[in-house]
Amino acid sequence: MLRAVNRVLLGLVGVLLLALGLALLLGGLDLASRWGLDLPSAWPWQDPDDVALSDGDRTKWRAEGWWWPVVLAVLAVLAVLLLWWLLAQLRRRRLGEVLVDSGDGAGALLRGRALEDVLAAEAESLKGVGRARVALTGRRSQPGARVGLLLEPHAEPGAAVRQLGAEALEHARASAGLERLPAEVRLRCARHRAERVS
Repeated sequence: MLRAVNRVLLGLVGVLLLALGLALLLGGLDLASRWGLDLPSAWPWQDPDDVALSDGDRTKWRAEGWWWPVVLAVLAVLAVLLLWWLLAQLRRRRLGEVLVDSGDGAGALLRGRALEDVLAAEAESLKGVGRARVALTGRRSQPGARVGLLLEPHAEPGAAVRQLGAEALEHARASAGLERLPAEVRLRCARHRAERVS
């Protein structure tokens, strides 16, 4: 989800900055009169001597009682959203360690990368799977797995997913002593040349 939010935000900011820059460039270099363009009467910058915000525009609402509370509320919401976005960027995407029940009540820690490597190796040994990538997510006491499988050209996706759940994920769950190991599986098909039928 964060990836989608990043793309949408970057796209919106990019479009807004591009539109604002082109509008300022059009007025600042007097391109409208040079190119013979008829700009709408409400166009804010038509002359190179125009300013982005006039004194009247900047001080228009200051005397209104609602102005400063609205400005402060908008800035507070913007600050909270930016802080959330920054913290989401800094949060680790992978689980560093998994808490394994050792039976003595204290538990043991298993490196997340080790479990990912074992899961990926076992997934790659399944019939029809060319390559596998695994990332552990969630909390160390309740991990989840994101699995990406590259299927060979003649593999059956349903059979590959069933085998993954029954073998690789079940083995990892049992060996780590977890009650459950939910997984999100993404499938891709390896590119191959078309076969000629004679």
